[in-house]
Amino acid sequence: MALNNSYDARLVQQETAVGAGVQVLLLALLGTAVGMGPAGWLTGLAFAIATWAVLSRALHRSRLRSFGPANRVTLGRAILVGGVTALVADSFQDTPPVSLLVGLTAVALVLDGVDGKVARRTGTSTALGARFDMEVDAFLILVLSVYVSMAMGPWVLLIGGMRYVFVAAARVWPWLNAALPPSTARKTVAALQGVLLLVAGADLLPHPVNVGVVALALGLLLWSFGRDVLWLWRTSRVRPAPVERPVRELVAQ
Repeated sequence: MALNNSYDARLVQQETAVGAGVQVLLLALLGTAVGMGPAGWLTGLAFAIATWAVLSRALHRSRLRSFGPANRVTLGRAILVGGVTALVADSFQDTPPVSLLVGLTAVALVLDGVDGKVARRTGTSTALGARFDMEVDAFLILVLSVYVSMAMGPWVLLIGGMRYVFVAAARVWPWLNAALPPSTARKTVAALQGVLLLVAGADLLPHPVNVGVVALALGLLLWSFGRDVLWLWRTSRVRPAPVERPVRELVAQ
């Protein structure tokens, strides 16, 4: 049995290695197509290495016997996000081809609705898969907010940074770690962030309209986070305190 588990673990880890290899191949294609500079290359390679390392560690800890079709879709999305990240990093030195950046982002956003359906239909939903999907989404929003902020100002970074601020705050206030009830509104707002940032990043609309689009995205996100934080706070206040047991009773056990 130990040999089988070890063999399965190696197979799962191989998929993350293949993903890293495909990421490097995409960077090579982008570099050839747009003449990507050192900033884009280094950022893209750092993303590939970090994704491989973090995902490999998570897979090892979760002991999944199969990577699963849904995680393959999410890994494909992560590879596209790595390409977008490289192009955005390169845009600090040179103007990137907007059509290519928009194309990669659009495919990544479309696939965001695929991996969850695949997981449900194949019965392969896992906590790791859900977390992997969420982290890819969050990082794409962060990268897009960085790109859009170059034209609109640093206030746009609030969109990409809000989720990471929430995670940091949860380390200080543990009640923020409580599970939230399912919410269609929350999912809708999260999905709209990428779409609205992509619309603004494509720069097809007049600048004031793009500012309004991004302001709408930020307003919706503030409302969604505010509603969830308020619910978590109220829930933590009404949660019954644990009953303290006598010391001698604990010792007796």
